[in-house]
This record gives sequence, structure tokens and C-alpha cells, in this order.
Amino acid sequence: MNIIRDTDGLRAFCDAARTQDFVCIDTEFMRESTFFSILCLVQMATPEDEAIIDPLAEGIDLEPLKELLMDQSITKVLHAARQDMEIFYRICDAVPGPIFDTQIAGMALGLGDSAGYGALVKDRLNINLDKGARFTDWSRRPLSEKQLTYAIADVTHLRDLYPDVLIELEEKERLSWVMEEMGQHMKEDLYTFEPEEAWQRLKLRGNKKHYLAALKAAAAWRERQAIKKDIPRRRVLKDDAIYDLAQQRPRTIEALAKLRGIPRGFERSSSAQSLVEGLCAAIDNSEEYAPPAPKTKHMPPSLGPRIEMLKTLLRLRTEVRGIATRLVANARDIEQLAAFGEAADIAALKGWRREVFGQDAIDMLRGHIALRLEGENVVAERLD
Repeated sequence: MNIIRDTDGLRAFCDAARTQDFVCIDTEFMRESTFFSILCLVQMATPEDEAIIDPLAEGIDLEPLKELLMDQSITKVLHAARQDMEIFYRICDAVPGPIFDTQIAGMALGLGDSAGYGALVKDRLNINLDKGARFTDWSRRPLSEKQLTYAIADVTHLRDLYPDVLIELEEKERLSWVMEEMGQHMKEDLYTFEPEEAWQRLKLRGNKKHYLAALKAAAAWRERQAIKKDIPRRRVLKDDAIYDLAQQRPRTIEALAKLRGIPRGFERSSSAQSLVEGLCAAIDNSEEYAPPAPKTKHMPPSLGPRIEMLKTLLRLRTEVRGIATRLVANARDIEQLAAFGEAADIAALKGWRREVFGQDAIDMLRGHIALRLEGENVVAERLD
């Protein structure tokens, strides 16, 4: 097994990989006690070779890996790419590409709403993966033979199944669907951690300016602390504490100490004062600082039957094509469609999704398609 622990070896492998059409990539990382993922392994496989790179090896420079990731002439094949891409974004300080996510491809080929790697390998290669090493400590050295075997399998099987998946997508004229969805991975804001945008990770429980300003300030303060100390957000303050701060808006250390969500003794910490000062500044400037209040559309009454009918139609239209329902429309899409029809601003009414489901959904809402029983099956029937 080729385990690369030095820059020269990494350079040689990456230079050879850049002569190929694609490279399959996976990572092993740890994040339980840090804000940023600790990259512990990078596994790569090309049509001609494979290797495990040890980024924790003393003296290794990952610059050749960065160059490979940013090379637009070679496709990077990953499975469930989001977390890997977050790690690579930090290495490259840019979004790598082009990428091909086999989880999305699996959804387009009917392997379920979140096609797991094991399910994909079983379906395509008839191989049962041993996942016994999945939750081991990847930062400890030396790594066991079992860990290394598990790690390299995540890219060698990917290499074997990728060409056939690509061919099937092209034959079924669905490759453009997958590439359109892949475009969502290329948005830089998915992988950045801007403290002033951290409030967007929380569910809003109010729409008053003072509430929104305090929520934004508290979330931004927590994000900065977590990044500075490289610890998980929850170890700074839990979400419940952020909601308490937004609702109660303490202006003094004494008021802060009385909040139920604030850990006992937190008010004595060196950072408590900066939190209170940040809250006060945000509240006093709430008209300018607060994020826009969420726009709420009043839902028509009795949406339930329409939602259930649309869900059934979605299942019928995706089952016959062998597509995962979530790739076409999610629960929010269905709710918006039931409430606002053609006026709903959702992906399901655009592009290929409209062809698969969206137009029929509109036609059903207009009374041009009906559901009926045919034996034990539900069928959708177009009405003249």
C-alpha cells in the first residue's frame, strides 16, 4: 500500500494524477473537540494508481495537493462531498473544482434520498463494505492495517464504479441534472465562517428589531470565540443560551448571570464583558444592525389534503423514473407549492424538475390531473 509521508512523494503522485481524466478523493478527519476539522488522511485513486497521504507527517507540504485540487482539467470524484470540500477550501483558500459527487449521482439513479457509499458499492459492484474502522481515532499514529485498508477502499471502489455511473447518467440523459446540482457545491459561502452571518444557522423565534439585533450579535460573538479558540460552538455557548440572550438582552454582567441558558460562573470569565458590550452596541443600533425580519407568507387554511396529494404525485413521478424524491422536491417545496401554486419560488418549478414533476403538480392543483385507485395501486390520471 502506497502511503505518502513526504512532499516529494506527494508531488510525484499528484503530477501523475494530473495527467488523468479523473481522480477519486476522500478524507478522514476529526472534529469532535475543534471548530475546524483536523485533516488526518487524504486518500486518492486515479485510473492507474492509488495512495494514502498522511497530512500529519512531519515536514510534509500539501502544496502539490492544492495544485491538483484547483486544476480545472481533471474531475475530482467524491462521495457526499460537502465536508471534504470544506476541508479543501481551507487548504486552497478557494473552492476546488470541477467535482462530481456520486451521492447526488446515486440519487439521480434511484438509490434513495441520501445514497450511502456502502449502498452504492453494493448496488454497482456487489461488494459489502466493512465499516468497522469508520469511527476510529484517525489522528493517532501508527495507523493499523485495518484502518488503512478501510481508508483506501473508499477511493478504489469509487474509481471502479464512477465510469459506469457516468455512462448510465448520459444514457438516461440525467448527467445535466447531476451537474446542475453539483453547481451548488461550488458556492464559496458554503465553506466560509463569517461571524456576522452566523445567525443564519439558527431558527428565528421573533421578528422584532431588538431581538434580531441581539441574536445576530450573540451568534457573531460565539462564532468569533469558537474560531479563535478552535473549539466547537457548543463549548462556547449552546444554542439555547443564544436564544436566551436574544430574548432577554442583558445589559450588565449581573443580568447576564441570571439567564438560565448561561453556564454557572460564565459571567466571571474574561470574555463575558465583551459579550455584554457587543449586545448593548447591537441593541442600541438595532435599526441598522439587525438582519432583515423574515418575510412570512400567510399560509392558506386546510393545506393538508393538497400537501398529501402533491407528495403522492411526487412519489409516482419519481418512482417511474427511478429518481430520489428529495432530488426533485423537499418538504418545504411541497408546502410552498400547495400554498402558492405557480407563484411559489422553488426549484421544483424550474428546469428539469418542472419537466419531471413541477408542471404536473401545477396541473393537479388546477384540476387537470386526478389520483385514483387501480387495484391496490394509486395512479395519476390526466383529465380531458
